[in-house]
Amino acid sequence: MEQFRSGFGTIIGRTNVGKSTLLNALVGEKVAIATSKPQTTRNAIKAIVNRENSQIIFIDTPGIHKPKSKLGEVLNETAFQSLLDIDFILFVVEADSREIGKGDTLILDRLKEAHKNVILVINKTDLIKKQELLKLIEKFKNIYDFKAVVPISAIQNKGVDELFQEIENLLPEGPAYYDKEEYTDQTIRQLTEEIIREKALKLLQDEVPHGIYVEVTKMKKRKTLEKEEIYDVEATVFCQRNSHKGIIIGKNGSMLKKIGTYARQDLEKMFGTKINLQLWVKVSENWQEDEKILKRFKLE
Repeated sequence: MEQFRSGFGTIIGRTNVGKSTLLNALVGEKVAIATSKPQTTRNAIKAIVNRENSQIIFIDTPGIHKPKSKLGEVLNETAFQSLLDIDFILFVVEADSREIGKGDTLILDRLKEAHKNVILVINKTDLIKKQELLKLIEKFKNIYDFKAVVPISAIQNKGVDELFQEIENLLPEGPAYYDKEEYTDQTIRQLTEEIIREKALKLLQDEVPHGIYVEVTKMKKRKTLEKEEIYDVEATVFCQRNSHKGIIIGKNGSMLKKIGTYARQDLEKMFGTKINLQLWVKVSENWQEDEKILKRFKLE
């Protein structure tokens, strides 16, 4: 009988290489928000995958980028800190990269210091030809001795099975750390905040998204008169400028209503219950420098 294996792994890469899309493909559930905007992921999210002979705990990290605020520094620090106590690392790069840029070089330098088992995951293979892919693999192999190289298309769910095989090869024998029914360590409140932020990221203009964060201030379950379960959820979208507040609310509240509608639809699917969602918008100019808020984005 095959021994049960378990272990922890980090997903690391530059912003916008598809780490969150990959995580959702691996888990088969939505645990990380994914948009085309850079720096979408702010928390180190743990996701749990239970397979026949293994349990794999993935940590999705914020994308490595050049920080412009205290928040940016904390996000980079969180990503690199996740390399410490783990069994393997998935280093995700884009298939259409022509060269190994500064961001990937910075990560490779940290990987060399970490002395961990690293799998190179080349994402978005649907965007390039095989010959270009082979050239890129050669360039990365010349710089680092990867345990495996796995080309994938996370958005098309291609290459995921092959990736699981390579991961399981690196796992030590061990017990299941989490219940078989669990697929994330995020609370319902955190998932709700992230879904609302995802809808805002997708709908708002480019200059607004990185200046916002969402905080759920009330989350209470009750029964309607028809004895149907419903969550009353109140959340505040914080932004840095009054001009941003106007954009988020929109004409006659139209944008905020749209964000709320899309978020509610996703949340109802996710939680399998009705949601009564109320959203507010407040200005908090220096939240990206506020230690109390930044604590939320640090790896615990």
